[in-house]
Amino acid sequence: MTDTVAPEPTPEQAALIARVRRMMLIAGLTSALAVAVVLIAVGYRLYRGEGSPTPSTTDITEALPRGARIVSTAVAGERLVLTLDIGGVTEIRTFDARTLKPAGKLKFVSEP
Repeated sequence: MTDTVAPEPTPEQAALIARVRRMMLIAGLTSALAVAVVLIAVGYRLYRGEGSPTPSTTDITEALPRGARIVSTAVAGERLVLTLDIGGVTEIRTFDARTLKPAGKLKFVSEP
């Protein structure tokens, strides 16, 4: 039996083969980079330090000033909003709805 021997490629064919290999290498590296970016983004979202969600049975005690009373409560986005009456002065306190940590305080006073 005789083996069929492929003829040597012409210089044009060799240049074309080299160009195709180079384009395949670029496409492969681009694909690998895209997969790496997606994996990094997923890992970042899973492990970022935003804090773990609090369980639904969390007991938290917030001390109010003496003589204060809660006028109203509301939920605004991811905030819990309390309106307080403290001796005639209105104050609004906001808390993060997930962690129940204080997020801000707004006090209203009358001008003299």
